[in-house]
Order: sequence, then structure tokens, then C-alpha cells
Amino acid sequence: MDAEEALELRERYFHRYGATAVGLAKHHDIDPSDFAAYVHDVDYSVLTPDPELAALIGALPGRKLIHTNGGGGHGQRALAALGLAGMFGAVFDLEAAGWAPKPQLAAYARLIEAHAVTPSRALFIEDTLRNLEPAHELGFTTALVGAVHPEPRPAYVHHWARDVKALLRSLQGHTLT
Repeated sequence: MDAEEALELRERYFHRYGATAVGLAKHHDIDPSDFAAYVHDVDYSVLTPDPELAALIGALPGRKLIHTNGGGGHGQRALAALGLAGMFGAVFDLEAAGWAPKPQLAAYARLIEAHAVTPSRALFIEDTLRNLEPAHELGFTTALVGAVHPEPRPAYVHHWARDVKALLRSLQGHTLT
């Protein structure tokens, strides 16, 4: 298929399944691990360490986990490039979730089980609005980061900011629930 058709297929599978890899595996017999490794083989040199971000993350209480719909080692390589690899206890990616992507409840349930997370004591930071509703349903305090902030704010979004650093600055000294 040409590039335009591939883009349309990628978007359709992303919106229908939460991750393109899941749609490709389901409909085209493509190994999702191979696809994840291929699509996330990118140039990480564009990422640079951010000491302020590292300090803000370091100031957070408790364990820090990454829950990503990425795979193929992408999360680990991105954290390394940002100088943040040692700050997180684990990267729970699409492969670790058994190919159940956010916003499927199974993705969150597998994270909770694999890492003994107590949602009522955890903050779930996300850049995709639709991934916050299930987290909220399970008891997480939620935060949306990014340029898109719908008005009125959905009840399942407790905090929001334009970027992670702004969010973390705003939460300093506050309880999260």
C-alpha cells in the first residue's frame, strides 16, 4: 500500500484498538513484537537530559513507574536519552501488558497486578485524555499533560498542565487525592 493508505490504516487501528500493533496482529498476522521493535527504532539523539525535570521527578514521593503503549524497548531508550533511566522502577509497556493497550481496563489491571500498585495512592499522568477515564474508574488520581485541555474539564481529570514540568511544579507540597 502507499504511504497515505498506511497512515489511514495506522490511525484506524490506533483508534480502534489503542495501538497499531494490536490491529496489525489481529488483521494481518504481523508479529506485534517485531512491529514494535521496528517502529520504535528511532533517533534518540534529539532528546537531551533535563536536570530540572530529573529534580522534579526525584522529589516525588514513592515509586515511579512508566506505563506506555510503546514497545520494543522504546521507553527504556527514551528514558536513557533523557538521563532519567535510574529514576523509574520499571517500564510497563505494551508487551508487558500482554498486548492490551490503554485505554483497555486489562492494561491497567495488569499494571496494578504486576507492580502491586494501589490506585488510591497513585497519580496517573497521561498525555491522552481517553486513557485517563479508566484510570480514574480504578481509583487513580489523574493528570493530563499537553496542549489540549477540554472545557469543561472532565470529572475524571483531577490535574492538568501544558507539560510534565509545569504539572510537577504545581503539585509540589500538595496532597494528590
